[in-house]
Amino acid sequence: MSTVALVVIDMLNPYEHEDADTLGNNVEKIVEPLRDLIYRAREHEDVHLLYVNDNYGDFSATSDELVGSALRGRRPDLVEPIRPPAGCPFLSKVRHSVFYGTALEYLLVREGVRTIILTGQVTEQCVLYSALDAYVRHFQIRIPRDAVAHIDPELGAAALRMMERNMRAEIVDAADCLG
Repeated sequence: MSTVALVVIDMLNPYEHEDADTLGNNVEKIVEPLRDLIYRAREHEDVHLLYVNDNYGDFSATSDELVGSALRGRRPDLVEPIRPPAGCPFLSKVRHSVFYGTALEYLLVREGVRTIILTGQVTEQCVLYSALDAYVRHFQIRIPRDAVAHIDPELGAAALRMMERNMRAEIVDAADCLG
């Protein structure tokens, strides 16, 4: 049974959207700390690693198809280092929160997870809404500030403050996330 889940949010992105250049520049800064955190999580028996990613409106897309699309996109350099390892649980989502319309809550409860580490993109959107949904479900929340990427720096910083103040999230560095 895992007591901690590392959730990688929306990192399989082809970067072919309106804010892609701005977001991509910010994702560049988190790839290495996130890659290292994913690697360390895989070494811990009590950490459950899983990916939740937008399906971009393709409800038949598999995880392999989403990975392939992202790798063929404009920024494969941001995808390759953090691609899901073989056998890693993968959930497809359609809206901002990783909980909305997914089996995530069921999976976390079944695995005995108490603490959720939210990583990925976008801090002021999907990460924020996922943190709120985790909070109302009574999970403890940890956000590694150097493993989440924003589009707008002011909104990203405000989202981190909101998660810390309103959702009791622990804001830490990725290197300190797993203890």
